[in-house]
Amino acid sequence: MKKILFINQDIAPYVEETPMSIMCKENSCGMQDAGFETRTFMPRWGVINERRGQLHEVIRLSGINISIGELDLPLLIKVASIVGSKAQVYFIDNEELYGKKNIKKTHAKGGIHAEFFARGVIETVKKLRWVPDIIHCQGTITHQVPYLLKKLYADEPVVNRAKVITTLFEKDSIKTAQSAIDNSNGIILASDTYNKNLMKYLSESNVKILKKVAQEDIIKKYTDFYNKV
Repeated sequence: MKKILFINQDIAPYVEETPMSIMCKENSCGMQDAGFETRTFMPRWGVINERRGQLHEVIRLSGINISIGELDLPLLIKVASIVGSKAQVYFIDNEELYGKKNIKKTHAKGGIHAEFFARGVIETVKKLRWVPDIIHCQGTITHQVPYLLKKLYADEPVVNRAKVITTLFEKDSIKTAQSAIDNSNGIILASDTYNKNLMKYLSESNVKILKKVAQEDIIKKYTDFYNKV
């Protein structure tokens, strides 16, 4: 049985339904329901209604600080169950970074929010002592994850043997996605249409690529791709 760590920018129904948030939900739930052992993470965006989503803090996983530059930021971990599935979602939270309701539109593209999110996920997985076989990143805010895994966490036994997969979406650009392409073992295309510069860069890389597949075929196609990389 494969262990899959999903690191997502958005998951419905915690944020509005978009092609990305729906795909992230269906991928996590589908793999979990198909018998894979999964852990799923996303940022606790300020737009999320914690009461409606039934989020609650996991005290045993919270409490560490993550230092980025001169900042020393406390990490809070919250969790909720996706209705109708066995899958749970862990939320990376910090009031200073994610507390404002408009924070998602402003900071999904990167910077300190992306680094805190990436490192928060990895530090939480270390606390869980859970060793994934596959780390699957979905969304622009996750594009730092492959680089950090190869550089900052290269000697961390919990994650350094995992194969890293990144899904690219239509709005991703070469500016944000290049690092993810360079440091991933595989790339999945979620769209038929992309920026020409991005596609050129991807075609010149050595990374394995899975083109867009129909939703009903995802479980089989993703499983085959995971085994391939």
